[in-house]
Amino acid sequence: MIVTAGIDIGGTETKIGLVSREGDIVAFHSMPTNAAEGFDAFFINLKREISEMLNNTPTTVSLVGLGIGAPTGSYKNGTIEDASNLGWPGNLPVREILENHFQVPAVISNDANAAAIGEMLYGVAKGVKNFICITLGTGLGSGIVTDGRLLLGANGHAGELGHTNAVPNGRQCGCGKKGCLETYASATGIVRTVLDSFEKDTNHPFLEKSKNGGLTAKMITKAALAGDEISIRAFEKTGEILGKSLADTVAILNPELIVLTGGLSRAGDLILNPTKNHLEQNLLNIYKGSVRVKVSEISNKKSAILGAAAFMWFKLDEVREETI
Repeated sequence: MIVTAGIDIGGTETKIGLVSREGDIVAFHSMPTNAAEGFDAFFINLKREISEMLNNTPTTVSLVGLGIGAPTGSYKNGTIEDASNLGWPGNLPVREILENHFQVPAVISNDANAAAIGEMLYGVAKGVKNFICITLGTGLGSGIVTDGRLLLGANGHAGELGHTNAVPNGRQCGCGKKGCLETYASATGIVRTVLDSFEKDTNHPFLEKSKNGGLTAKMITKAALAGDEISIRAFEKTGEILGKSLADTVAILNPELIVLTGGLSRAGDLILNPTKNHLEQNLLNIYKGSVRVKVSEISNKKSAILGAAAFMWFKLDEVREETI
């Protein structure tokens, strides 16, 4: 069986999967990232883990490429660039290291771009040529596909929708700016929205949890489903800000589909319905009724692996088309 390796490098855990062209994960493993031990030590461990997976799968497999998803991953340069969350400074030659070791091509991208390609090959965007994939996790990322091709930009960093201004002089963002979309429309953003509401309601049961940083988006989702008004209003506010920002994005990119993925998207209609409503209300007339919004159907703990592997299959297909 021919496979690519999908590698999701996270701050605490790195996940690896061997993925067929059809999107089947034939082998899966996770390992501690142990970023504090340094970049070199991490990649020695990663190469060993992938080699062991290839040798120990029940079915004989042949590796044809590796796809890597990582924060600040640069597709054009093949590097992880100043990964502050990993404590790895500088531009690290990930693509070169893996290609030299395994003697197959490798690609690296950020998680949102990988998610977009995963949706195009295996998910709700299959067969769609113009769409945007929004990752609603700790932050907000976006992968943009136009005319069937991933939009990368001059330096490979196109798609930073999370750092567009959603609320003038709004919340402080980790990037240094104020009012960025991801400070409102993300798992951490909705927690901040609920915390802001405590200025008016000091008797809410979430108040005690919030004192030690224990409040999570999952708790807010559970409470909203149980009818908690503060949580329901938080989702409405999140969807309003996200929908308005997406309406501006549609005016520029004219997509036919917007896919929501990531942890917060698992709230389903709680986030989907207000986002769709406020998107439609704020669209330019020529776009009204033309943009679908869907929640990913592959948004689970292995979706990042599938996306990274899909990115490699996508590149292999492009190379094949160019040689025909």
